[in-house]
Formats: sequence, structure tokens, C-alpha cells
Amino acid sequence: MNEDSVSSGSRLNGMLSQAKLTPLNPALSSQFESYLTLLLRWNARTNLTAVRDEEGILSRHFVESIACAEAIPAGIKTLLDFGSGAGFPGIPIALCHPEIAITLAESQGKKAAFLHEAIRALGLPAKVHSGRAENLRAEFDCVTLRAVDRMSQAVDAAVRLIAPEGWLIVMTSGAELAGLQGAAGTHFVWKMESRLPGSDDRLIAMGQKQFSSPV
Repeated sequence: MNEDSVSSGSRLNGMLSQAKLTPLNPALSSQFESYLTLLLRWNARTNLTAVRDEEGILSRHFVESIACAEAIPAGIKTLLDFGSGAGFPGIPIALCHPEIAITLAESQGKKAAFLHEAIRALGLPAKVHSGRAENLRAEFDCVTLRAVDRMSQAVDAAVRLIAPEGWLIVMTSGAELAGLQGAAGTHFVWKMESRLPGSDDRLIAMGQKQFSSPV
């Protein structure tokens, strides 16, 4: 492992400690370093994420996604990352929770190609759905959404993919939360909100689907 990758892992662990999140063990830290290297290489030739510098990726994408991974309720067996983009938060969740069967849904071809390469390079058992998430014919114990276009419409589509008693986890701003909760509908009970590290406004909100609904 070269010096740069060691330093990126050390910086990430420092950020996690500052955010009062659990630091990564050496094996997991090495996987995140590999993910960072791959993301930087692809981002140099294609637009995977607007945050393109190493520090920004570590502090925004990685730390926020790891915070989401720590918030995953116990007992989740299947998870859909709706509109996964460059893999946030789905790939960090897959790294932190290898026991969960994870599907990364992404309709943009270049981003879906990156996701295929990332899970191959990282040795993850996750699956990639190269298409619109709402076209899936499956139910999941948990669906995550972060930085998805037309977020309210995405939430409305996502609730149809959540099993009874399953969870919807959205990473959003305080200003947008009420609208997203309204889009989820009355069958959800919202049980937790927590601020994302390093932000005064961005948060994680978790709602549980109470019963099967005629959607």
C-alpha cells in the first residue's frame, strides 16, 4: 500500500473520530482507499460526482455514507440504493455491512458502468440494476436515497419497493424533509432524525412502513 493511500485512510479515520463515528479497521480502511483511488481515476475522465477533490470526497461522500451505514436498523437483509450514482451511500453500506444483500440502482450508463467496476474491484457481492429503480419488481427491507434528482418523485416511487415493516432512509436537508415525508405518505412512521457530520442542515431521516398498502 503506498503512502498516499495510507494517508487517505488515516485522514478518513480522523474525520470519523471527529464526527463521533466508529473508525474503520485496517482491512475496511484499505477497501475504502481502493474505492477512493478508483473513484478519482474515473472522475478524471467522466462526471461521476460534482465533488472531485480527495478531501471533499472523504469528508462529504465517505463520512456521510458511513454515518448512514451506522444508522441501518438491525435485521435488514436486503437493501436498495435508489439512484446510486457513484455508489453513495450504497457501496459504503455494502463495505460496512457485508451481511446485507445490496442492489445499486442507477439509470445513467456511465455511472452504472462505474458501479459494476467498483463492486468487481472491491470484491463486493452487491448487484447493479442498470436502469430506473422504479422498474424493479422486488421488495426490499430498506431503501436509501441521497442526492437523487426530483427527490419527492423518487420517494414516491421508492415506497412501492419497500416491504411491510421495511425502512426508508433519506439523506436530505432540513428544509426538504417535510416534503419528502409527505411524498412517502401516511403509511410511514418516522422514527429518527440525526444531523449529518459537518453540516448544520443536512440530516438522515428514517421512516418505517407500517403495513402493505394498495400502491
